[in-house]
Amino acid sequence: MANNSLNDLFINAVLDFHNVMRSNDISLVYEGEITHSITKAFTSLTEKKMEEEEEEGKIQKKVFHVMVECLQNISKHADNNINSYSKDGRGIFMVHKGDEEYKITTGNLIAKEKVDDLKESLDLINSMNKDELKALYKKQIKEGYLSEKKGAGLGFIDIARKTGNNLVYTFKDVDNETSFFILTSTIKR
Repeated sequence: MANNSLNDLFINAVLDFHNVMRSNDISLVYEGEITHSITKAFTSLTEKKMEEEEEEGKIQKKVFHVMVECLQNISKHADNNINSYSKDGRGIFMVHKGDEEYKITTGNLIAKEKVDDLKESLDLINSMNKDELKALYKKQIKEGYLSEKKGAGLGFIDIARKTGNNLVYTFKDVDNETSFFILTSTIKR
């Protein structure tokens, strides 16, 4: 009897998840390790769907570019071995298609000690106009000061430049050492 109860809970959770995805127009969700192969598969799936829906080529390019930058951010910058839940390059990735925009949302674990610096970098990027972002991008290529890890924050700058929108982010505490970093990028259709 207990086994059926657990099975029913799981089935209900799956149905609830399905309903949330449909009601929010989420077309793709993935949780796990982000690799080059995963990135290629997601961009291929999204390309096929966008072509079927006859999405404008310029919009497709922006969506692909942002997808790749977001996925690379997880694979390069998700902290590993912080706690028992974290593994190198793991995260969550979602694509939402609305009437007026696409939203790409990612999430990954990071050490709490890095939150303030990351907030500062994202707030700086969000405070800049198009020309300032271009100048910062060029400066980052030469100096690379925003991030300790590879990329020097170029991905975030590039996403802001390509989308023309602020990077929407939040941090949720997981435990004393870990936060979950959630980033949403919006591409107007």
